[in-house]
Amino acid sequence: MSGYVEKGEVVRNTQIGSDVWMMDIHAPKQAAEAKVGQFCNVRVADSTAPLLRRPISYAGFDAEKGIITLLYRVVGTGTDLMTKLVAGDTLDCLGPLGEPFVTTPNMLLVGGGVGIAPILCIASHLKAGETAQVVLGFRNESEIFWADLFKDTPVEVHITTDDGSVGTKGFPTAIMSELIGSNDFTSVMTCGPTPMMKGVAAVAKEFDVPCQVSLEERMGCGTGGCLGCACDGSGNKRYKVCKDGPVFPAEEVFF
Repeated sequence: MSGYVEKGEVVRNTQIGSDVWMMDIHAPKQAAEAKVGQFCNVRVADSTAPLLRRPISYAGFDAEKGIITLLYRVVGTGTDLMTKLVAGDTLDCLGPLGEPFVTTPNMLLVGGGVGIAPILCIASHLKAGETAQVVLGFRNESEIFWADLFKDTPVEVHITTDDGSVGTKGFPTAIMSELIGSNDFTSVMTCGPTPMMKGVAAVAKEFDVPCQVSLEERMGCGTGGCLGCACDGSGNKRYKVCKDGPVFPAEEVFF
């Protein structure tokens, strides 16, 4: 999906963590058409610096209000510029882009870092007959704010921390076996650091549960033209993460 440019109006831009921000944007076309797992490619300045757009997953969308929600971490000049935007400012948004998650009746959703954004999107947009449980992996208690975002969603949230300060000590895979063993999950969906996703995919494969992964890659155009986000696939395939993904069956990209 190539998406289209929409001049969105910033409704809210709030810091929710030490380096994490949440932005609501009035972009009614995208809010009406976006699907869980897709992303928006934003131009953060009218000048050529920074030149490239920033790809950011939809953390939510409200077709009735015409609002899309983006969660982003400040990692450089572009995202730092985004923190300066206030209500009433406009943001050049290209989207919706990419292939979405294919949801199923009973899902285990696993997220880490800003990869929690598309997991939140799924949890917030469950269809009739769909249920989900969520596993969130944090480094320590300082990242617990991510879990607060799920308070208004109809899902059970499980927390793991590297140091054991909250929830179960270890990575999300530490509790996956127990959860899968006691629930009839029809799919596992994950987004976050690549080592985490590889571990999640391995556990899902062990229990023969289909797994979808959302890859995070540097992107130039976001529409498949520049080949900047190409990755290896099974059977000597080459995929464009922005266009063929970002969501893939785990076995296609972790092989």
